Amino acid sequence: MSSLSAVPLSGRRLGWSLVLLALAQLIFSLDLNIVFVALPEIGSGLGFSDQTLQWVVGAYAVFAGGFLLFGGRAADLFGRRRMFVLALALYAVSSLAGGLAANPETIIIARAVQGIGGALLLPSTLSLVNTLFEEGPKRNKALAVWGGAGASGLTAGALLGGVLTQAFGWPAVFFVNVPLAGIVAIAALVVIPRDARQEEKRRFDVLGALTVTAGATLLVYALVNGPETGWTSPSIIVTSALAIALLLVFGLVEARSRDPLMPLRLFTNRSLVVGVSTTFIYMGTFGALPYFQTTLFQNVHGFSALQTGLAFLVPSVSIATGTQLGGRITTRLGVRATLSTGFAIGIVGTALMALGFDAESSYAVAVPGLIVSGVGQGIVWTAMFITASSGVAPQEQGVANGMATTTLNLGYAIGLAVLIAIANSGNAELQGDQLRAAAANGGFTAVLLASAGMVAGLLITLIHPRRTPAPDVRAEPASAVR
Repeated sequence: MSSLSAVPLSGRRLGWSLVLLALAQLIFSLDLNIVFVALPEIGSGLGFSDQTLQWVVGAYAVFAGGFLLFGGRAADLFGRRRMFVLALALYAVSSLAGGLAANPETIIIARAVQGIGGALLLPSTLSLVNTLFEEGPKRNKALAVWGGAGASGLTAGALLGGVLTQAFGWPAVFFVNVPLAGIVAIAALVVIPRDARQEEKRRFDVLGALTVTAGATLLVYALVNGPETGWTSPSIIVTSALAIALLLVFGLVEARSRDPLMPLRLFTNRSLVVGVSTTFIYMGTFGALPYFQTTLFQNVHGFSALQTGLAFLVPSVSIATGTQLGGRITTRLGVRATLSTGFAIGIVGTALMALGFDAESSYAVAVPGLIVSGVGQGIVWTAMFITASSGVAPQEQGVANGMATTTLNLGYAIGLAVLIAIANSGNAELQGDQLRAAAANGGFTAVLLASAGMVAGLLITLIHPRRTPAPDVRAEPASAVR
């Protein structure tokens, strides 16, 4: 059997490919949080009710989380560049529709299509990085650049959302994607190498794709909608039961399939298992922080949309710095030590950040925690994706990355739902200064719990093997790139 660890390209073309992949990752990450700051204007401008406004965010999360594994396998079978360009095209079209929306239904549908675009984009982008750059220092450096764009985008989305909303109104947070996605898609056709010509026909696991996509989508729907509807409501109970049943069927299908969507033998790769587990904890802890930071800045301190965006400059720079440190530390010490270091820094920094969640405190009190937590966050972000790709054959990078990014989104949905429920407990009847104080206290509790959750991530790193596993030789042979 032959294997292909990286696609040979000239240095300049390889560099431009990385620029495009980083820009695509930035677009994906920005969209996770860019609408948060604009939500009040979207709600008043389009006539949303308090109950339905959450779906401007929820529709994206549900469909992105549900289609990620599908997107990862599609990249392996149909071509990474094809899926990359298709995903960006979906982003551009859905963003244009979102910006032009005149009613709640249109913007929710647009956000759902954006979510599907994100589910196709993230695994294809990550698998392109992992196949264009050979495993080791070169891939670590590339993932640090890619990770810097992604991790910074999680908080920079709030900055850009604030600036655009203040200057041009809420439609600008959608319109900004149209030229960005269009330019990257066109440039990718020139810069990124053409997809491999498959030497053998491989079936697409249709039943597996249908069951896992439907199951994951319903699961994320229940997690996103549960806090608002109530965890014991009939709709949430039925949706959760259907999700579990579909995912169980998916497991049976994969165990019997000759060409499964997600080969179960991948779970014998301890590095991949640690990577998948880490992405779940990362987004349930680090990933939930921007929501509570936004609440602190706007609802407690009374910042405007622009001021809130500017307040996110500190964590954005800190996270970007951490991603670069993560790549260097991984090359010198390995992913196990890097993940442990990142989580340890994150635990301390996030606990320190909690001190700023007080109705009578100022932004300056939160700054030390924002810096330290951001550095830890960036280190973990880079290392966890290096971990998830280690020891995985090139032709299965897409599905492995789909597994890691699926748990990334599930972790975000679960972590945010749990922490918001705890933070908002008992706030329903409060108003004015009492509500401000309760919001600050709730944020304090939620941020401390996020710090405690990072301890689980620290412990999971101990499972990682001390040596990087070799790619699985049982995987199907890769084909040459034209």
